[in-house]
Amino acid sequence: MNRRTFLQTNGALCAGFALTNAVPVLAHTLLASEWRTFEVVTKVELLKPSGINHIWLPAALIRETPYQKTLSNRFTADGGTVRLNEDKQSALGIVSAMYAANVKPMLTLTSRISLKNYAVDLSSRGTMPPASPAELNYFLQPTQYVPTDGIVKETALKATAGATTDMEKARAIYEWVVENTFRDPKIRGCGRGDIRFMLESGDLGGKCADLNALYVGLARSVGVPARHVYGLRIAKSELGYKSLGLATDKATRGQHCRVEVYLREHGWVPVDPADVRKVALEEPPGNLPLSADMVSRARHDLFGSWEMNWMAYNYAHDVELPGSAGKPLVYFMYPQAETSEGRVDPFDPDKFNYEITVKEIGQAV
Repeated sequence: MNRRTFLQTNGALCAGFALTNAVPVLAHTLLASEWRTFEVVTKVELLKPSGINHIWLPAALIRETPYQKTLSNRFTADGGTVRLNEDKQSALGIVSAMYAANVKPMLTLTSRISLKNYAVDLSSRGTMPPASPAELNYFLQPTQYVPTDGIVKETALKATAGATTDMEKARAIYEWVVENTFRDPKIRGCGRGDIRFMLESGDLGGKCADLNALYVGLARSVGVPARHVYGLRIAKSELGYKSLGLATDKATRGQHCRVEVYLREHGWVPVDPADVRKVALEEPPGNLPLSADMVSRARHDLFGSWEMNWMAYNYAHDVELPGSAGKPLVYFMYPQAETSEGRVDPFDPDKFNYEITVKEIGQAV
């Protein structure tokens, strides 16, 4: 069987599975949860400055949602100039700092956020006010690495064959991504998110920014608004998943993006097919089949609910950093820096040192 036939056949199977699993098991439990407040501190030091230097950090989400209230984003850049740049449409906040040649580049961002487990009861009509046409249109647009034409649309049409409503399409695409992709631990960071390359090459391995980008692109290509929500894991999972939470108060490598899909009767609905694949790969003893109990539970729950041991940064794609001479970022979750010699690799510890620590400071806001 060739790859295109496989995708078409598997897509039809996924659509059939989708229609029988409409309500997340944890919806009522998660909806009854309390708000928890955290302080997240990011400290960055540029180890090999050269000439005029810049550091940029993603701020906590600059929009209030049912799952996150950002109480403050406070920042200091001793000896440098710093400001917060905001883009309301993508809920993007960029803490941008610039340093003269004789100044040691260091930046600290302290974010306080309140989080509440997020679930949508898909068995009943939602009560959220409808999103504006402008907002929905914005989250239907293609981006550089998330196109909505060609092989992306062809794949989405096959995956949603037989689906007639937005709910059925959204669920069918979720099942398709879970069935056809895999988490590749060799990928740097959270991945590149180049979905046309993934589909044309047949290599459907990646991390959250790859697998969830597939969901966003496929959904948008068939007229269902969807968006990445880029963020950071900041606490352990209370639902028993070792792979979906932190073991300590260090969140330096906790970056993770999720997805929301817009369904007219329910508003923005949380989904996360990438984390289903993370559970399958990493949950002890590892390399679990999709039929394993823990993977099946994650697969069922992660269409319609999120455990909020995670904070959101933004919805942004193709991010232009203020004052940068470099290319736009595909997404903005990791600290970034630039010297007179160019953009610094955020994964190079010899040039770029940063640490993110987390402290829970209270409940009920």
